[in-house]
Amino acid sequence: MSGEAPVGGEGTAQRAGSGASTQMAPGEEPTTGRERGRRPRSRARVIAYTLLTMLLVVVLAAVGFGLYLDHLVSANVRHDPLLPPAESRAARAQAAGDAQNILLLGSDSRTEQLQDASRADVIQLVHISDDRSSVQVIHFPRDLYVPIPGHGRNKINAAYAFGGAPLLVQTMESLLHVRIDHVAQIGFDGFRDLTNTVGGVDVNVDQPTTSDGHTFTRGINHLDGDAALAFVRERKQLSEGDIDRGRRQQAWLKGLLDKTLRAGTLANPVRLAHVVDDTTSNLVVDDGFSTGEMRSLALSLRNLRGGGVTFGTAPFSGFRSVPGVGSVDVVDDDGMARLGQALQQDRVADLPKSTANPG
Repeated sequence: MSGEAPVGGEGTAQRAGSGASTQMAPGEEPTTGRERGRRPRSRARVIAYTLLTMLLVVVLAAVGFGLYLDHLVSANVRHDPLLPPAESRAARAQAAGDAQNILLLGSDSRTEQLQDASRADVIQLVHISDDRSSVQVIHFPRDLYVPIPGHGRNKINAAYAFGGAPLLVQTMESLLHVRIDHVAQIGFDGFRDLTNTVGGVDVNVDQPTTSDGHTFTRGINHLDGDAALAFVRERKQLSEGDIDRGRRQQAWLKGLLDKTLRAGTLANPVRLAHVVDDTTSNLVVDDGFSTGEMRSLALSLRNLRGGGVTFGTAPFSGFRSVPGVGSVDVVDDDGMARLGQALQQDRVADLPKSTANPG
């Protein structure tokens, strides 16, 4: 301090050991230099302890909520042997790094049994890039005419009928020469429940239809749960049947992603818990896909936004009729080879004909 004494009038007190005076507020008691030096540090400690306590409460709440979500996933998700034996698997390409290929299967079974052996109404391969900056969702039409190990050529959906998810995985790995890391299967009721939980979704409709009392017009349509279920089920009124139905399923998925990411669902504990509950209560995954791995994968995608997710259909060149099999989708062999190579090298985002707005 300078030697200049502060200007004072009434209410000043002499500082102990000096001739300087210090301005005091009315009614304030004089204090010694030691007391004045200690009081600011005491206040600082109180503030620091208060902030630390608040931080601990927040951290403990977050950990507690995380443990609750873990419990929810563990209690709801069913684990089944959905992958083929190790000796029949495709090798994992080193160039793919830590990219993940997850086969998403959906059943339109009207019963509670998700694994109705005759049905795989949704076959979508989800490729998650090594750096977690992008996700590509590739629809494999169920009438795609492919070689099925041990069964000759048939519709790809027949692999599921012949040998369930393991044979379907083996068929796709043989077709693409790519390792599929995990399998997840969800019932169509999950479409309805998730849609209602997030307050409805907006989808892009290319082909107007009327299904189960719901009319879908060209352009953006807002769907509640029942409308979403009718939307993803329809195929007979669509020009390319199951191929277009797959695009509708992708349009719903895009709408769900946009709604959850933009509406702050991930930051809303109550809504997030409902989304997790709805998703996992209709979910069956392979027995190697642990709760911890699902959590780690979800956390690694925390910075992903809707624009980082694109959609496409597995390459096909047309349609024809095969005796004893029926109408099939003909594989574009060159295009399928390019897709397989892109998956092996984690370059799926570079492929043409992907879209950010299916429907």
